[in-house]
Amino acid sequence: MPHPVSRWTLRAKLLASVLTLLAITMLATGALTLVFTQQYLEKQLAEDLRTSLGRVDDRRGNDGRVPPAGFPGAPFRTPGSGDTLVLELTSSGSVAVDGSGVAVNSVVDESGDFTSLSAAQIETLTAAAQGSSPVRVDVGEGVGTYLVTSRTLNQGDLLVVGLSTAPVEELTERLVAVVAGGSAIGLALVAVGGTLVIRRSLAPLDRVAATARGVSRLKLDSGDVALAVRVPQDDADERTEVGQVALALNTMLDNVESALQARQESETQVRQFVADASHELRTPLASIRGYAELTRREPDPVPATVTHAIGRVEAEALRMQELVEDLLLLARLDAGRPLEREAVDLSLLAVNAVSDAHAASPQHAWELDLPEEPVEVPGDQARLHQLLANLLANARTHTPPGTKVVTRVRPEGRLVRVSVSDDGPGVPEPLQANVFERFTRGDDARTRAQGSTGLGLSIVAAVGQAHGGRVELASRPGDTTFSVLLPTA
Repeated sequence: MPHPVSRWTLRAKLLASVLTLLAITMLATGALTLVFTQQYLEKQLAEDLRTSLGRVDDRRGNDGRVPPAGFPGAPFRTPGSGDTLVLELTSSGSVAVDGSGVAVNSVVDESGDFTSLSAAQIETLTAAAQGSSPVRVDVGEGVGTYLVTSRTLNQGDLLVVGLSTAPVEELTERLVAVVAGGSAIGLALVAVGGTLVIRRSLAPLDRVAATARGVSRLKLDSGDVALAVRVPQDDADERTEVGQVALALNTMLDNVESALQARQESETQVRQFVADASHELRTPLASIRGYAELTRREPDPVPATVTHAIGRVEAEALRMQELVEDLLLLARLDAGRPLEREAVDLSLLAVNAVSDAHAASPQHAWELDLPEEPVEVPGDQARLHQLLANLLANARTHTPPGTKVVTRVRPEGRLVRVSVSDDGPGVPEPLQANVFERFTRGDDARTRAQGSTGLGLSIVAAVGQAHGGRVELASRPGDTTFSVLLPTA
């Protein structure tokens, strides 16, 4: 099925427009040429016919009849006029004879040969030639079409003279062939030349598009981005339409590069601040926990309220220390700090993580679904263990007791899918798009067994991406699956 014109390329539209305009112009010019030429030839043929008929006045004898002139019709022939038709009828309707006794009812060709007209042809001519105005008559029987006129002679005879229209028709046909052939050749030449000219003229636009495609393939969402790609200066001439587009694109890229540099500097400062703050907070938090634990070991009696307060201090210090450690890990991953690279057995890692989760929450139904053969990926074992532990902790935290949680490890071509599924209430649909972002909480819709920092799943996503993988979520009530796909090499 052909594409609509709106989906054509600019080259195709320009070439089609040029060819269409040229074809219309050539068609109109050719048609006008043919019409005026044919009118001129018809006029010339009528003039020759009147000349031929007028010559009879100079050639008639005293008796009013046409004298002999070598062959019938010779007195009426005009040089270059082609075949001539001559017919003379007496007042009684019979064919007249000339001075040498030859019947005047012949068709004479250019070489002088003549053919007598038949009775049917004479009748056709007599019926058609009833006035002095030239008329076209198809004489028939191989004779063809003639432009004929008539005149009544002194003695009452009817003289009919005709000139063949074949030369006019032949010239018209040749002119049609020349116009059609010339138009076809002209259109072909314009198509070839136009293609080359349009391609050359739009070459700068191709370079602009190539620059835009190159920028579109760059990863601009994070990291230090270098936008060194620009449209060549020769193509950014503001005096041309394409140059104006190129200049606007270069200006836009300059602004985008400045914005990306500002964004990168801001992100670097934030990451550095988070990393420094997290690092600095680790020591006082460890001191708080140490003093709290030391206070609880004091042998002297301590009031119950003080014991409770110290316990709360220690619990909150532990929670804050976990938050600090998570922030520090994310800051390091954002900074692109390289991870350890060694062969990690995901099957063994899943067994250990599920065992820890069962110990932390025996009220849940923990299950394993592992392949028969061990599955290994290159990566950082500690970080991958934290990834699995966070997925299981997320299921434990946001599902009620009795929920079945299944941990699966499945090879998928050159990837390995590690997934944690549960039959809990599911992730609310408005939350699914942002569930892997930092500090995203599901408190409004999912049951909480304990506090959550909102960083667990963001660490899962960051660790997965640091290993060259990606995270996925499929959730509906009664069936929620968090997946991480990791490359095997």
